[in-house]
Amino acid sequence: MFFHELTFPYSKLSNPFVVSIPLAASLDLLVAMSYLVFTTSTSPVVSSTSVSPNTPSGILILLLYVYDIILTGSYSHLPVQFIDRFSHQIAMKDQGKRGGASMEVVNSHGPCSKLNQEGAKASSMTEILAHDQARVDSIQARVTTQNYDLFRKKDKISNKNRAKDSKVNLPVQPGISIGTGNYIVTIGIGTPKKDLSLIFDTGSDLTWTQCQPCVKSCYAQLQPFFDPSSSSTYSNISCTSTACSGLKSATGNNPGCSSSNCIYGIQYGDSSFSLGFFAKDKLTLTPTDVFDGFMFGCGQNNRGLFGKTAGLIGLARDPLSIVSQTAAKFEKYFSYCLPTRRGTNGHLTFGNKNGAKSTIQFTPFTLSKGTSFYFIDVLGISVGGKALSISPMLFKNAGTIIDSGTVITRLPSTAYNNLRSTFQQFMTRYPRAPNLSLLDTCYNLSNYTSISIPKISFNFNGNTNVNLDPNGILLTNGVSQVCLAFAGNEDDDSTGIFGNVQQQTLEIVYDVAGEKLGFGYGGCS
Repeated sequence: MFFHELTFPYSKLSNPFVVSIPLAASLDLLVAMSYLVFTTSTSPVVSSTSVSPNTPSGILILLLYVYDIILTGSYSHLPVQFIDRFSHQIAMKDQGKRGGASMEVVNSHGPCSKLNQEGAKASSMTEILAHDQARVDSIQARVTTQNYDLFRKKDKISNKNRAKDSKVNLPVQPGISIGTGNYIVTIGIGTPKKDLSLIFDTGSDLTWTQCQPCVKSCYAQLQPFFDPSSSSTYSNISCTSTACSGLKSATGNNPGCSSSNCIYGIQYGDSSFSLGFFAKDKLTLTPTDVFDGFMFGCGQNNRGLFGKTAGLIGLARDPLSIVSQTAAKFEKYFSYCLPTRRGTNGHLTFGNKNGAKSTIQFTPFTLSKGTSFYFIDVLGISVGGKALSISPMLFKNAGTIIDSGTVITRLPSTAYNNLRSTFQQFMTRYPRAPNLSLLDTCYNLSNYTSISIPKISFNFNGNTNVNLDPNGILLTNGVSQVCLAFAGNEDDDSTGIFGNVQQQTLEIVYDVAGEKLGFGYGGCS
């Protein structure tokens, strides 16, 4: 009862597809210089690729060149293709038990796929894990060093159908199908609405998308860029607005100003970045869930590992996140299930129309150091039914966040060493394989048609015990290299992260207003 029996072919086990979350590197020098180069023109953003130096877009070009100078020597570009034959996408179907439209996973290379990427080059697992480590380093630095001046004044947004018991489901798909390692949802922006496939990220606050005109550098995306001039409800946000001031807490960087228009800049741990106008427009989640005046970034200089997505949707705590901006209707309540590559369903759901299932176990959020991350208390870990000899204070001193954008769970060094050695004792019958990047417990299972692995469970504050799905224990790089999907921090003081591999197939419930996180089983079914 303390083991998982796994049958091959081993492709039935899931690889994580993920990781890439924003972490703040400072853009303050860039923003400070922006005040020197911006002029007083009030011309609106236009879609033409011919840009006058006297328009906000034209002047923004000067800012973008300055930004490139600042990044010289520090930017490294990794391949953006994360595509393989086991990746999936989601198709919509009605599922009444969630009170809205839910999505069904289909193979991205099958006849039903809209995102078929034949001939695209797949990023190696080593590259995925290297990018994951860059994200983790940035998160830990952000938690340690930044003192957020949280923007507490709430800018109310009007919306349609404001019923408190509302609930809406969005499609969730592994991002490998369109060239990124994250999970993807599709929302609508503008009037008429423009559908945009965005990475969803619980470790980020600001939602942004690539916009026309691309005045410096933009990465290739599957869908056309959002064109502000084609939306009758689009407008730039003023530099003097309270919302503009709130960008500091949402991005970690002071906003800039161009012809009275607010400028945002956000840089991530791997030197990816987005820069452009801070704006507002109509947000459409479903035909009946529409929000006027949704604030987002309209990026005109964007670079990095976002694959072929149109940008990012921020699900963290900040007042500028989509969770806060839709709070009047959804009351800061959302849930999701991250699918594996085996064709199970995935969803992102806003609201709590039917109430939480009685089988959901909740653990309280712990507010830590003024960040907008979701902190939780880990009390212990069990392997094969055996509780590891780890003091709960070890986890408490370091702190742990749950993050949809980090692939591999990170543990304090002492805790990881204990987990690894115990897991290895259960796996002595299987031959070892070389390490895979930061994963140091790997096995060659090419001669096996079935294997037995110990169950792993986490104990959280609130008497919450969560058994991981087998897909949340092993990461496979082919049957000859199957690895324990955990890693240790450099020390016991760095923040731990409960990553998305370990979250797969679980129903993860964020009751942000109630300050608690829920776990349930079979969330993707």
